[in-house]
Amino acid sequence: MAKCEICGKGPMSGQNVSFSQKKTKRQFKPNIQRTTIIEGNHKVRKYVCTRCLKTLAK
Repeated sequence: MAKCEICGKGPMSGQNVSFSQKKTKRQFKPNIQRTTIIEGNHKVRKYVCTRCLKTLAK
């Protein structure tokens, strides 16, 4: 569910870095929203990232 159905963007991995430069693993998750999109003549519900929503609104 944590993947955009338009661009395929999913969670990315990285590191938290403390003041003492100790590194621990973390995840950067995309802002996924469930929206209704009109494709052709049909209304379709999809999980879409907010960047794709902004692009579709243009």
